[in-house]
Amino acid sequence: MKNKAIFLDRDGVLNHEINDYICRKEDFEVLEYQIPPLKKFYDEGYLLIVITNQGGIALKRYTEEGLAEMHQILFDTYKKQGVEFIDAYHCPHHPTVNDPCLCRKPGSGMLLDAIAKYDIDPALSVMIGDKPRDVEAANGAGVKGILIEPDEQIDYDQVKAVLFG
Repeated sequence: MKNKAIFLDRDGVLNHEINDYICRKEDFEVLEYQIPPLKKFYDEGYLLIVITNQGGIALKRYTEEGLAEMHQILFDTYKKQGVEFIDAYHCPHHPTVNDPCLCRKPGSGMLLDAIAKYDIDPALSVMIGDKPRDVEAANGAGVKGILIEPDEQIDYDQVKAVLFG
């Protein structure tokens, strides 16, 4: 049997988005009100996977190490509440610095990689993001996309309706 997943954009969904880039871990603020709805999905057997564009790396605003520190803060905050992310995918490229890539959203590369690695059924999965490119990336991978406002709390019932509606 294949796995099911909740794919999540990071900035504006799992943490407070400020300006264009969060460059310092001191500015990384986890939106803890997302934990209860995501814990329900986690308890139901959904894999939680972060899918995030991090073009600030290509722009030299922060490093891979700095990004890893921010992700550790996120993971530790959730783990204290009994929730674990299985993975975090990031695209370090930026269109002003790099040639076009398959991983940067709205491309679906990160989702397709996760689907293959974790044997995920796209039809049983959703991607939650705060930008149209998140939904576009999801749809390109055969995953249902849900668009929320930046920093809006994830609505468990709405996600279930999209999954099973």
